[in-house]
Formats: sequence, structure tokens, C-alpha cells
Amino acid sequence: MFALGWIDPSSPTQDWDAAQIRRLARRLGYPLRWADSPLLGLAEQAESCGADVVIGPSTGHVDAITLDRVMAVADVECAAPRASFARWTIIGGVRR
Repeated sequence: MFALGWIDPSSPTQDWDAAQIRRLARRLGYPLRWADSPLLGLAEQAESCGADVVIGPSTGHVDAITLDRVMAVADVECAAPRASFARWTIIGGVRR
């Protein structure tokens, strides 16, 4: 089990964002890997590497469509403001 860290590439506070993600991953008990493929979207990166959770510094780093797509394959955690989004489940409550 591990977390995939995500920071919007256009963020002006990359170092601060990374520190928040590392802190939250540590607090939640996840080893952390970083999303880094410019060719794959965030959901595709999370799925291809088998991440259990995607951690971002805030909800402002992910648009609603991307959030929906990521929630099909992983939980989403945001550091500030603190927010959790559970991955979508199929009928019967069984996770994909």
C-alpha cells in the first residue's frame, strides 16, 4: 500500500505543497511516491502504479472531472483544507 503525491505543475508554491503532502502521507501511514508522467493523466498514473490513495495539497490542485476519474481507482486525500474522498464502489459495496 502506498500513496501517490500530486501537485499541480502550475503551483507557485511547489516546495510548500510537497511538504504538506509528505506530512499527511506520514500521518496516514503511507509510503509516498510522486506522480511524474507528463504523458499520463493523474487517474491513469494512479491506476498504472496501483496507488491506494492520491494525496494533494488542496482540492484546488485537481479539477472536478479529474477528481471523479481518480475516485474510480483510488481514495483522495487533501492536506489543506483537510478533506477525504473515498473511491467509488460498485453495487454491493465491493471496491474495484
